Amino acid sequence: MSGSPEAAPIGVFDSGLGGLTVLDELVRRMPHEHFVFLGDSARCPYGPRDPQEVKSFVLEICSFLEQYQCKMVVIACNTATAAGLAAAQLALDVPAVGVVEPGARAAVHMTRNRCVGVIATEGTVAQGVYPDAIRHLDVGIQVFQQAAPEFVRIAESMLDADADPAMPAEERFDDVEVAHGYLSPFHELGIDTLVLGCTHYPLIAGLIAQEMDEGVTLVSSAEETAREVHAILTRRGQLSDAGGSVEILVTGDDVEKFKVIGSRVLGWDVPVRRITLQDDERGCIE
Repeated sequence: MSGSPEAAPIGVFDSGLGGLTVLDELVRRMPHEHFVFLGDSARCPYGPRDPQEVKSFVLEICSFLEQYQCKMVVIACNTATAAGLAAAQLALDVPAVGVVEPGARAAVHMTRNRCVGVIATEGTVAQGVYPDAIRHLDVGIQVFQQAAPEFVRIAESMLDADADPAMPAEERFDDVEVAHGYLSPFHELGIDTLVLGCTHYPLIAGLIAQEMDEGVTLVSSAEETAREVHAILTRRGQLSDAGGSVEILVTGDDVEKFKVIGSRVLGWDVPVRRITLQDDERGCIE
């Protein structure tokens, strides 16, 4: 895209559907921006993969997004942030932000008793990125982690085309049992802040909040990342004040699924196209 930096798009990517919650928060906060979202669904999930492999995916996608001349790139995936944010920041000529640091910073600011819980996928928990980020800001904060992989399935089931929107997760018995199993250990730990360390989890915030003690604050990495992107673009004088658009690209065969779920998350029908990432580092749109 040619023209002023303000008119350039913001690139956003995730391994799959969860990053749409980040995109939604970005659009809410900056409705006049142009967004290009890439869901790497052909290689989803990233969580079980080796971090070096995930880093190579991050660099490949960043290279692909360069053809859009993005003014910023947002890694809307906790696993990809942990594995590849630093490499992306070195490779790109524009700012790249992830979802870990904004969520960690918000947790540090919000906790009153300096006791923070984190729920995330197994890969994110194994890499310990949230405890590291939180303790980098305040070494005195206690951080307790819990892997909650089934929350991804529950979140996606709520957005499925055949799902009953009148039956939220917090009213489905099996989902409540899963949530209780994951979250009950936090009761004894006395946390007052819980970081939703996966971009799927804001979709089931009601279910999660129902299982937490009264007074526990939930921190959405999606919401906090949108705040950070807005702040960076404001400081750089690159906020757009006209127009606004969203384009969704996917690498897998689930174009129709992304159309349905994208429209449910964002609230309107969005264009979705399938792309193929190629070794020539540019990729092609089919």
